Amino acid sequence: MSLNVVTLVGRAGRDPEVKYFESGNVVCNLTLAVNRRTRNSDEPDWFSLEIWGKTAQIAADYVRKGSLIGVSGVLKFDYWQDRGTGVDRSKPVIRVDRLDLLGSRRDQEANASSYGSDEF
Repeated sequence: MSLNVVTLVGRAGRDPEVKYFESGNVVCNLTLAVNRRTRNSDEPDWFSLEIWGKTAQIAADYVRKGSLIGVSGVLKFDYWQDRGTGVDRSKPVIRVDRLDLLGSRRDQEANASSYGSDEF
């Protein structure tokens, strides 16, 4: 038996980066900061998120830097070769299957006004 499930709650580290493909598919990438409690302070752990399809469009429309969100998905690794050095590189990425917008409507409106958008 194997199991690969990741569930996180945290704040978006930046506005989503969205790409639209000719096929009609959509991908959204963003970072998520999740506080890890330590004895002296809360230190954030940073996660890279990859979201596809309708869920990606929801993230693009409603998530902004600082938004409180919950995600569930699977852990995968992206692999590539560094163009400058030729060194093999990798990074862990959470492929999100479920996105929950956890902030209140007022939080979303505050984020919208601070970023110059009132599309909420």
